[in-house]
Amino acid sequence: MLPRTFFRAHGLGNDYLVWEGEPGVVTPGWVRRVCDRHTGVGSDGVLVPGDARDGAQTAVRIFNPDGSEAEKSGNGVRIYALWWARRTGARDFAVSTIGGTVTVQVYDGDRVRAAMGVARLGSAVELCGYPAWPVDIGNPHRVILAIPDDWCAIGARIELAVPGRTNVQFVHVLDRTRVVARIWERGAGRTLASGSSASAIARVVTALGLCDSPIEVGMEGGTLTVEVDASGRCTIDGPIVAIARVELDRGW
Repeated sequence: MLPRTFFRAHGLGNDYLVWEGEPGVVTPGWVRRVCDRHTGVGSDGVLVPGDARDGAQTAVRIFNPDGSEAEKSGNGVRIYALWWARRTGARDFAVSTIGGTVTVQVYDGDRVRAAMGVARLGSAVELCGYPAWPVDIGNPHRVILAIPDDWCAIGARIELAVPGRTNVQFVHVLDRTRVVARIWERGAGRTLASGSSASAIARVVTALGLCDSPIEVGMEGGTLTVEVDASGRCTIDGPIVAIARVELDRGW
């Protein structure tokens, strides 16, 4: 009998469930039920192992709590990497996603580095009265260099204003190596942390000459270190905390 279990973990409060059961049961409605924090297991998303491609050792599909499928997630991939490392013993490997292949390194037990790829930066456009820099790192972002009091409401409007919807980051630069950020995630809303968002933020503040790599991106759930090279290639580094293995009740 196939398992009905999840591996549950979080990266700076950004929590995901790795589904260990039959992938055929995963539908948008099933994901929404599972991710509901009152009547389901509760999560910022579901990670489903897939068929490896493009020379990667494994693959993952990433589902937002609203049932939509994300192209890439920095914390999602890092959580999946810890699960895969515990399952196989591997420590350095590549994970393919819809948004591209991510090379990961699991070290010191529970720390995971992830090479997120090149963050492609566009020209700023005004959204809801703020200059917003578009960044594509396999999934879409809009970075705003301000944290207004009503940032959640603004993030929700911008998410829907961009065709295909977007993640939104609000940023305050502290000094040459540190920023504070608030994250509005497409399909999830207010999120304590985001690895792809941290990458997008680092790309913008280094391109504008406001910060130098590596950068400490402080979010509500904690801090990720992001390195950005001259080509805009981003690598994130931080802890992953395993929480539990969760088994769905047969009657649920």
